[in-house]
Amino acid sequence: MRHALIVLAAQCLAATAHAATLVLSGGTVLDGYGNPPIANGVVVIEDERITAVGGRGQVTLPAGAEIISTEGMTVLPGLWDLQVNLMRLGHADTARWNEVYGPLAERVVMPIAARQLLQAGVTSARDTAAPLDAAINVRNRIRDHLIDGPTLYVSGPLLRKLVPAGTEAWQWAVNGAEDARAQVVRLAEAGVDYLLLAEVDLWTAEELTAAVSEARSRGLPVHAYADRPADVERGVVLQFDGFLGTGMGPAAFPDDVVLALHQRLLMPAARTLVWTPAISALLNLESLRVNAEPLDDPRASEAFPPLVAADILGSLADLDRVTWFDMPAARSRTACTKLRQLEDARLQLLLGSDAGVPGHLHSRATWQEVDFWVRQCGIPVERALQAATHDAATAMGVGHETGTLAPGKYADVIAVRGDLLRHPALLQSVDIVILHGRRVR
Repeated sequence: MRHALIVLAAQCLAATAHAATLVLSGGTVLDGYGNPPIANGVVVIEDERITAVGGRGQVTLPAGAEIISTEGMTVLPGLWDLQVNLMRLGHADTARWNEVYGPLAERVVMPIAARQLLQAGVTSARDTAAPLDAAINVRNRIRDHLIDGPTLYVSGPLLRKLVPAGTEAWQWAVNGAEDARAQVVRLAEAGVDYLLLAEVDLWTAEELTAAVSEARSRGLPVHAYADRPADVERGVVLQFDGFLGTGMGPAAFPDDVVLALHQRLLMPAARTLVWTPAISALLNLESLRVNAEPLDDPRASEAFPPLVAADILGSLADLDRVTWFDMPAARSRTACTKLRQLEDARLQLLLGSDAGVPGHLHSRATWQEVDFWVRQCGIPVERALQAATHDAATAMGVGHETGTLAPGKYADVIAVRGDLLRHPALLQSVDIVILHGRRVR
């Protein structure tokens, strides 16, 4: 009897581990490659992987599969957001947030942000600047299915020259070339996915060279915030892998920056340069100043504990007092100009929202980035969606595994009701989310 019970228990565990075969049937399928939409499309998922994609009648449905109707929906790869702040939840008082919630990053804050992203259809994300142990542990707990969230790529603490008091856990100061090298070694040995720098204009040449060379020797991509022209100019010379944001004041990118971006194409063996403009953080704040009603939508803060929700929303009661952004009204007017300058420079534009900064909730940020690209800046919706799927996965070195809907790829799939190519704002209400073959919404 005891042996029989052991065998039965083993069989039950095996059955639990083996995911049911899923079939998404009937919707318009966007494969992420830019191919024409597949009407009445079918996506077959077995375990973690996609096994077939095609039109109805072209795909054989496996016996016993669970059929999920996507009639009237658009089906596409799960979204990527390559600039999220998991340890921030949109609170406007940064000093209070750092003091009260900073110590709760790993246990409370980051899991909430991760769950919000996943429920919003983000199945992969790149986190920026978090305490080292918290970043590694949250990433790994998601991979082990202990908490819900997108597949994460983490930097741990960012490296910079001047670290504000109270932020030392997630921002490390660099003091000299040997210190820069030692900081990179520590991050690499802890298992971060990439290196994130700030205030590049303040670093010495020796510090930058030491950090970048050490990162290269350990296979870490190097990315930096583009807050000042010199950040970009120096980063281009050292062949950084990418930049984040569109700082540099209210005007368009200056001529020196544009020239540097164009000249990089003439450099021998130039590395591909990617950029997440993250224009929605500014544009969202300006839109909320006109109409703050979206913050009252229960769906925006449904993952927050009540006291945290009240604290965050209370901090946003007077948006004119938000000081996170430098000259937000003036800068927002040139956001689209900067986006087009980057597009003209033949960069690899990728989608990143800067979710978590004041007023920019993880439940809303990613779809807003897509919507602002399309509706306000005139970027074709197909281009924006590709930047949030295929191009993002390729830039992160995993395009062979995810980012598109094709046999053999991980089954990271979302579906929204309606015609997404005509109405990109439909992404604000994702109906189906599947992560590695597991339906989570």
